[in-house]
Amino acid sequence: MELHGHGADLIQTTCQRTPFYYLCVSTLRLDPQSSGADVAGLARIGANKLKAKATATLPQITGLLKVTKDPNLEMALSEYVDYYNAIVKYDIPEAIEAVVKGDPKFGAEGVNDAANEADACGRRFKTQPKFPIYGSNKVVHDLSVVVASIVQLLL
Repeated sequence: MELHGHGADLIQTTCQRTPFYYLCVSTLRLDPQSSGADVAGLARIGANKLKAKATATLPQITGLLKVTKDPNLEMALSEYVDYYNAIVKYDIPEAIEAVVKGDPKFGAEGVNDAANEADACGRRFKTQPKFPIYGSNKVVHDLSVVVASIVQLLL
């Protein structure tokens, strides 16, 4: 599927093919480079924004881990740290590199891994009364899905 246009038109057209249109548009428009980017450029911008959000979420998790007295919450947060380290250190950098090198299939796999890991964190807290970083984790998951959808357009 060929996408044409530039700037806001390409952002809008691209984001219409993602499940979270408003998150996609707001994320991409925050970056001034998006106005001149092609679809691969939009995928890279989205992936970089995703990495920044996941990186910012990691200290929230470690901060909660340091103060919790609940052993179940401590175990869950420890798993969170592992998942988010994988997202930040492996999934997103590999996805960005794959898109840059013209291998969108591998890029999509990396971003889908990030979405799955964020989803696993959310599932882990189904038995907890309150999910401590629900909002941040949801943004990481949803943005991962957006970026994966954009990368899929490159296939």
